[in-house]
Amino acid sequence: MDNNLKREIILEHYQHPKNRGLIDDDNYIKANMNNESCIDEVNLMVKIENDIITDIRFDGEACAICTSATSIMIDTLIGKSLKEVKEIYDNYNNMIDEKEYNADILQQANAYNDIYKQPNRKKCALLPWWGIEKILKEKNYL
Repeated sequence: MDNNLKREIILEHYQHPKNRGLIDDDNYIKANMNNESCIDEVNLMVKIENDIITDIRFDGEACAICTSATSIMIDTLIGKSLKEVKEIYDNYNNMIDEKEYNADILQQANAYNDIYKQPNRKKCALLPWWGIEKILKEKNYL
């Protein structure tokens, strides 16, 4: 993926994030994530039915990287089985940590494949994904 396309994807998801806004629904599992080293704070709501993520909502105050990473994560994970989510999550983390990963399953999340060049931004790109991990672990899905 070339740098212009990466910038375009990140900017689009920052300016027009998917599923922004929380709702009042007890069928969602909630998590609050914050980055102690900056302003990023993301509240996630995840709805899981029959081991499929059917919806993810979010809100909060975050930088462009964190906001776009959250939106891209939402776009990538809705409709996926928990097994697929685990595989995507593992590959995303490997990409961020400069380890071997399968780029094909990450889709737009590949926009962050060189975030390691800015170590202080890695947490921004990982924060929403850590929220998904927290939710799935709390509910014994992982």
